[in-house]
Amino acid sequence: MKAKNLFVSFIVMMIAWLLLNWTINPVNIVIGAVLSLLMSIIFCSKCSVFEGINLTPKAFIYTFIYLFVFIIALIKANIDVTRRILSPKMSINPGIVKVKTKLKSKMARLILANSITLTPGTFTIQVEEDTFYVHWISASTDDVEEATKQIVSNFEKYLEVLYE
Repeated sequence: MKAKNLFVSFIVMMIAWLLLNWTINPVNIVIGAVLSLLMSIIFCSKCSVFEGINLTPKAFIYTFIYLFVFIIALIKANIDVTRRILSPKMSINPGIVKVKTKLKSKMARLILANSITLTPGTFTIQVEEDTFYVHWISASTDDVEEATKQIVSNFEKYLEVLYE
């Protein structure tokens, strides 16, 4: 068993337990801790999902910064897509663009692909090593570097600290 994987999976499950129950009474915390520990031992004793994660204070802070950056990007993208829907004269130039990532960790790439997909106006179609193919509502460029800068780089700099 890998202690790091067990610890991280326990913490993730415990936080999920507390958020789902929305109470912090002692009985609830003990039940959540026992269930989270059992689930971690049963399901994550041989997993390597959290292998690349950094457990440092800097990474902890960057997790919250990443969530804040993602929420801001989500709000901006929602406003942009809404404006395009409500204003038919606004151009829509859909297309598939190729972007590159510097991330090496599989989990970091997974989070990046999901972040792109969850942001309205973009959808990750395929991932091949360091190359992502993204359907973009306003594919304004065919240049890989420019598309990478606009779609990926804002998320990538925080994920690098967490997983590299």
